[in-house]
Amino acid sequence: MKGITMDKKQLKQQVETIRQAFSYIKRFRGETFVIKIEGSLLSHPFFPGLIKDIALLHHMGIRVALVPGAKERIDEILNKYNIGFETVKGIRISTPESIPFIKMAAFDVSNKVMTMLAENNTNAVIGNWVKARSIGVRGGVDFQSTGIVETLQTGIIQNVLTDGLVPIFPNIGWNAQGKPYNISSNELAFTISTELKAAKLFFVTETGGIHTKGFTVPKSVYVSSDGVISQFTLAEAEQFVSTNEPSAKPEYELVSLACRACKSGVARVHIIDGHLEGMLLKEIFSNRGLGTMIYANQHENIRAMNHADVPEVLQLMAPYIAKGTLIQRTASDLEERLADYAVYEVDGTVHACGALHVYPGHQAEIAGIAVDELYESLGIGMKMVSYLVEKAHGLKLKQVFVLTTQTSDWFSLHGFKKADVKALPPERQATYDKKRNSLVLIYRISQARKGHFVE
Repeated sequence: MKGITMDKKQLKQQVETIRQAFSYIKRFRGETFVIKIEGSLLSHPFFPGLIKDIALLHHMGIRVALVPGAKERIDEILNKYNIGFETVKGIRISTPESIPFIKMAAFDVSNKVMTMLAENNTNAVIGNWVKARSIGVRGGVDFQSTGIVETLQTGIIQNVLTDGLVPIFPNIGWNAQGKPYNISSNELAFTISTELKAAKLFFVTETGGIHTKGFTVPKSVYVSSDGVISQFTLAEAEQFVSTNEPSAKPEYELVSLACRACKSGVARVHIIDGHLEGMLLKEIFSNRGLGTMIYANQHENIRAMNHADVPEVLQLMAPYIAKGTLIQRTASDLEERLADYAVYEVDGTVHACGALHVYPGHQAEIAGIAVDELYESLGIGMKMVSYLVEKAHGLKLKQVFVLTTQTSDWFSLHGFKKADVKALPPERQATYDKKRNSLVLIYRISQARKGHFVE
């Protein structure tokens, strides 16, 4: 029996993955993705697989622009020709003597990527579409031939994408007189994503998502068991940037760039680990990404339930009803109280639900909380309860209550207090099931600052 149960669970996961993939393919066809790849990954065994996945995206109809980092190759070339260099706060000082070699390294990396794309039947082109200017002197330091992006030849780049080619951007820009500058690949990827109005910006890195170690992290942010921040809203990312001291740590720079990108119109920024097989596809075609995502608009949002959601909600509730955590509900039950229910939707798929049943006396019951078993570890249940508490606050209610048989510890941890059945409104006392003997827990809205649930 256990084996059969596991098979059903695996089948559910496989079917959901297929559904998600088809949904995302349809959604992103014709959209632009900008992908910046850390230079050190070029020598990794999984790098050919990453290029193969990028080619696959291209063949699906997604417009891809690539920015390969070249730091390691630049270091290698400069050391080979005994040309000294130094960095200040993570920025390389590029001397006029070093620029020809930096160009050599940058174009060498881009050519390698172009060759590998060709091996996967994908046509690409390397171009000089970036106009740059000197950084100049900062803090008394002359950065010489290190520059910043000034403008892009966006029209030409769009034509390249429309012609079905993958544009590759070396980390070199030129001024109006044709003088070359060494520019930041990360900054370049940010600029390309905003100028091309990309749907997604990816930073494929050595370390993957943003780790909490060494950073102050907003309390509302979900952190995985291995210390990786799963996702930031734009507001949370901005708080992260403002709370932590600016540093040369790559994680800080990436979150800062992600904030700027989202504020400039990029819907989502993903920071993922290039060492993991298939990570790029997992991040795109699954709503359970494994890196860190920063998003400007709600990727996962709670909304009112509608009639079309009822079958999915019943399916969500089924395992909890089987365990006795929830009472049996029918489609008619849900439809009769449709306005009370909310669902947690991720890219068109419902993954959680809950209801707020209002009673006389300025109080309401939070009920019917169910979360997709595959998503239980992502803090969605708390978000749903938080939403319902805030809804109660907006209705100027004084308190909310829950009746539970198995989750009293969780609710107590989040500010709910145990109470007697007599504390319930008379209408709810009349329907209380003594056989279930559910515990009663109450949360007073005044406890919540400005209506926000205590987290």
